[in-house]
Amino acid sequence: MTEPAVPGPEVRWPLATVLVVDDEPGMRNFLEKTLASRVGQVLSAESAEAGEQLLQRHRIDLLVLDIALPGRHGIDWLKQLRERGVAAEVVLITAYADLDTAIEALRAGASDFILKPFRVTQIVSALERGLERASLRRENFVLRRSLSQQQQPAADALVGDSLAMRGLQAALHRVAGVDSTVLLSGESGTGKELAALALHRLSRRADGPFVPVNCATLSPELIELELFGQAWHRRADGQAGAGPGNAARSRDGLFVYAQGGTLFLDEVGELAPRLQATLLRVLEERRIRPVGGEQEVPVDVRIVAATHRRLADEVAAGRFRADLYYRLQVVEINLPPLRAHKDDIAALVAHFVASLAPRLGVPPIAVSDDELQYLQQYDWPGNVRELRNLVERSLILGALNVSALYQGLSRQERQAAPAGPYAAPGGPAAGRGRPTDLQTLEKQHILAVLASVAQDKTRAAQLLGISRRTLERRVAEWAAG
Repeated sequence: MTEPAVPGPEVRWPLATVLVVDDEPGMRNFLEKTLASRVGQVLSAESAEAGEQLLQRHRIDLLVLDIALPGRHGIDWLKQLRERGVAAEVVLITAYADLDTAIEALRAGASDFILKPFRVTQIVSALERGLERASLRRENFVLRRSLSQQQQPAADALVGDSLAMRGLQAALHRVAGVDSTVLLSGESGTGKELAALALHRLSRRADGPFVPVNCATLSPELIELELFGQAWHRRADGQAGAGPGNAARSRDGLFVYAQGGTLFLDEVGELAPRLQATLLRVLEERRIRPVGGEQEVPVDVRIVAATHRRLADEVAAGRFRADLYYRLQVVEINLPPLRAHKDDIAALVAHFVASLAPRLGVPPIAVSDDELQYLQQYDWPGNVRELRNLVERSLILGALNVSALYQGLSRQERQAAPAGPYAAPGGPAAGRGRPTDLQTLEKQHILAVLASVAQDKTRAAQLLGISRRTLERRVAEWAAG
């Protein structure tokens, strides 16, 4: 077995590791020299048993495997690898083969099949195809993950021409050109993930994957598996095992899927202390160790982290490591709350109407100047996310759904809300009056919706996004008053 090859300056796959398993020393030597100039690391073994030991200590991207091995047959070993979840690309080589053998090899999970003797161009082409497939598989995983999370376009975070938004845009452009770790801070709903995606698209890593993970939604054990993956290993009793529960399947983590791109750690302040220490080591050494593994894997990933907490306060309270905080805070960008750039509300509303209406399959709604003035009086505790949700609900209803803004307010708060010129939504029972307080606005809107559904309280409550009991209580209050 050889030591890892040292990559040259023109290595196309500097992070890839190839394992060659062949019982002929001359063939192993030839393949090591041929592949060493094209990948970052080449390992070799003379048997499946020796190759098994290397698989336990290294993450393998591509396996070049001879079929006729002493001891365990190459195809039999390949079947076992696939059964326990080893997903490395496999190029089978053999001096003796017929059509049945080739079919069996492909069914076992081989991605390529080459007959000896072969030319350098053949094995290099097989290597390129295999690593390209592995790269495409990672990209597909990231895409499916993004679609499942209904990722929004990065432009959502950057709409507006206020002084605050121009400052944010300038900061993202300035930081995009370097690979430094970035910490995005700001209240929930200000668009930190969207800003991170914009930062990725502006960077030299734009062609690589953008992989988001929310640190607050997973337990410490699960997030460790999610980030670092798990390595297959054999327990002392001889049975297969990998990580918690001794599951027999290995898997890559998000650091591997983000190779060459950006890993976005949302709500990084929620990480458990043990994982904070692990993340600090990864940031310093640029290497990860899969759960249950012995070998560290180099990673080429830019880290962008985000938090709605003040991490300095978390450090002072002993809940967050000071050394990790300073490592994350190489560059810190604060996203302003919507109440700090209300001049952008009109542009944001227009953007959300234009982008959401086709997606929902509904016609766009018109928002008057008076309605926009009313929206600018609201403090938007949920920030841009709350405004987006309001527009989406309004598109479904066919008119601006202002009731969504005061559902959480008490009667006293509604009475104390600032007055403003607002044209009530149109409807069979609604005029175009200008209410002087939020309580009157609420009454006009609810009565308009009730009239539009012929006083069907169940349907009206559904359209308003409130319970029927709440609706009945409101109507009873007005009748009593």
